Parts: sequence; structure tokens; C-alpha cells
Amino acid sequence: MPSYQFPDSFLWGSATASYQIEGAVKEDGRKPGVWDTFSAKWGRVIDRQTGAIACDHYHRYPEDVKLMADLGIKHYRFSIAWPRIIPDGRGAVNEAGVDFYRRLVDCLRDHGITPHATLFHWDSPQALEERYGSWRSREMARDYADYVTAVVTRLGDRITHWMTINEIPCFTHMGYGTKQPPHAPGTVVKTWKEVWQTSHHALLAHGLGCQAIRAASPVACSVVLVDNPAVTVPVDESPANVAAAQKAFPTCGQNGGITFPALTGAYSPAMLEQLGDQAPDIQDGDLATIHQPLDAIGLNIYTGTYVRAADNPQGYELLSFPKSYPRLHMPWLHVVPDALYWGIRHVSETLCRADLPVLITENGCAAEDELTRQGEVLDCDRILYLREYLKAVHRAASENYPIRGYFVWSLMDNFEWAWGYSRRFGITYVDYKTQARIPKSSFNWYAECIRQNRVV
Repeated sequence: MPSYQFPDSFLWGSATASYQIEGAVKEDGRKPGVWDTFSAKWGRVIDRQTGAIACDHYHRYPEDVKLMADLGIKHYRFSIAWPRIIPDGRGAVNEAGVDFYRRLVDCLRDHGITPHATLFHWDSPQALEERYGSWRSREMARDYADYVTAVVTRLGDRITHWMTINEIPCFTHMGYGTKQPPHAPGTVVKTWKEVWQTSHHALLAHGLGCQAIRAASPVACSVVLVDNPAVTVPVDESPANVAAAQKAFPTCGQNGGITFPALTGAYSPAMLEQLGDQAPDIQDGDLATIHQPLDAIGLNIYTGTYVRAADNPQGYELLSFPKSYPRLHMPWLHVVPDALYWGIRHVSETLCRADLPVLITENGCAAEDELTRQGEVLDCDRILYLREYLKAVHRAASENYPIRGYFVWSLMDNFEWAWGYSRRFGITYVDYKTQARIPKSSFNWYAECIRQNRVV
């Protein structure tokens, strides 16, 4: 029987994001971000719910850090809110906003927890949306780099693990898409070329951000990009279907135009051929700026796409899920544990970056959590999901792919973007009326994985 034991150096962590948990959107100099404006509009978020209070982490962070210590994690991934640091998007730094993160990081360090700070997790300043349309403009990349410099200059003595940008496709392609009202803040543009231009600008921001971190940090530090690739999984591991999954990877989702340029320095030729005249404009020097050296790649993976070999010009076909296929409490959340293994393997083999360490920076699931009469949440479905996905991570480690750590999403229930508070991803239940934190069964299960350093 396999023990599913991880190397002693394996990092166990949990993850959150600023707008999803902090609340306090009008306190200590913070000004509106795009999600404040977007979520207040009719029809954009369920019941017009917003992150105005969320989990009130801004005031309750000592309690939440104690929760992390009880869980046993030594690594915590969180994000820094740009509207707290530079409320107008550019210009004056709000030192009161910086001080909140100083207090948070000092509290983490006091409990022996290493902070991993994401510098952009979707909550950009509303002022830049009004000034030039946010990611529609190249100016956004330069303003982002200036913001990064401001943060790292002030917090680089406390934080040595930086993550530049979280999930470029979600705030570009899902915010500026041409066929429907956006699922995220943005402007409905007229062409796919304009959509791809927004993700190109975000890649530029990542590259300039890497440079800014390394120039501003007072000590040696690590720099990571967090990507959410569309993971192609062979329907079975025959040589033909493995080859098909690898061939399909560049044109599945936005991989060829986001993951590829970030990690290889070039857009995938197959993706460019597919885009034709809808490909973004790329200026001289852009790809060199985008392709910065990284200390690791962070992968956010929840599901995958099954692929098989096919007798067609592409040589593969993407398979639809049958009606009876298991999924959890999101329309897209089909249970595909092997997606974690193949996401890691694609970095090493399909992208030819076997040199690059990998972190699973998000993995988890929404479940229909309910409190029992005894005040417990018996989320056995979440445990089942997490156990199978962690087994896939262990497989990658046992085959010597450079997987270094795992951050469960999420530490606690929170504002789930356009789904508001109707979906719960946490291993801690949050009673939003009282702000009580109630560890779920999955919390205790994950704590035991950490204690034993294996999948239990």
C-alpha cells in the first residue's frame, strides 16, 4: 500500500485573496477598487452582494492567524490590495494601508508562518478604470510596476516570497469578452484582438513587476507567477492519448497566449495560427520583458479537460463530460484529480521547463456545506475531493517532477466573486452574520495531512 508520504521539504499552506476576505473597504484611506464598483451594479453579483464586509479579516486577522497556527500550516498565501496602497492607482502612497499588511505579516511571523504575498489578485483601483480603461491600456503595466515598487520597498524586509499576478485569463478574457456582459470588471470590447490585448498588457505588467521586485527588495527573494492553465488530461495514458493531450495543451483555453509567453518567451505558434488577425499587437522588446526568470510557477488548478487522439487535422479532440459525471458546487467544477498531475507534468515536458519548480497555489472545491444541530460541518465530499487531488500531487513528486508545495483554497469561506456568498470554498465555515469561524471536518483532515506530511 502506498503511504503517500511527501518529502520533508514539502510546503503545506492555505490561500486567500484581499477583496474576498478583508472588508473595511472605506477604512484607513482605501478608495474604491473595480470590484467595489462592479459588485454594486445590478445583475453582476448574486443579490448585489459585495466585499464591503466579507470576512472582516481587516479587523479579525489575529484570530485568523491563530486559526492558521491551529491548522499547522507554515505557509500562507494572501494578496495585497492595490486600492489600499495607492488609492488613486498612481501617485501618493497610503501609509496607513501599508501598515495593515505590516501588522498582518508580523503576526504571521510571530506564529512561525511564512508570508507569500500576491501583488495583484484582481482588485485594481477604480481610478485607473476611469482614467484609461484599466487593462485596455499599456499604461496599466507601468502603474502596476510603480505600485509593486512601493509595496516591496516598504515590506521587503518582512516578505521574501512574492507572487506577481493571479490568473490573468480571469480578469482579462472574462472581464472584456465580446459576446456577453463580463463576469468580472471590464468593458465589453468589440473584437477578440482587443480582448487578447488586455491579457498581453497583463503579461507586460507581470514582467515589469518581476523587475520591480528584484530592484526594490532589500534582501534576496523569490518571484512567482500564478497561472491557471487549462489542463489537458489524456482520457487514458496510452502513448497516443498522452501525445494528444500534450499537443492540445497550447490551444486549450488561453494557454498558448499566456502560459507560453510567460514561461517560454513566445506565444505558441499553434495559438497564433488559430488567432490569425485577432492576435494582439506585440511591440519590440515586449516578449523579453514578459519572459522574466522565475523562482517557481504557481498553478491554480481545480478541474481539467479530457483529450484523446483523433483522426482529424488537429490530431486530437477535447471531450465533453457526460451528464452523470461527478462535480461539486460550481457549474464548471468537474472532479478531475489527474489535472493536478498533468498540470505539473505539462510545465516540465510540454513547456520544456523541467528546470522550473512548481507550487500548487490554489486547489479546492465549493461544497453545499451545512451546519448540523451540533454546530459542525461534516464536509466529507470536500475531503474526498482533496484527498484524490493530493494523491495526484504525490504521484508527480514520486515521479520526480519538481513539485514543491500545496496551498489549499481556501482557509475560510469568503466572497466568491460573481457568486457572492452563495458558494463556500473554505475549510473553515464562516457565519457571515456573527463572523464566527467554525473549522469543518476538512480542516481537521488537512491538519492531519500536514502533521503526518502525507495524504491521509
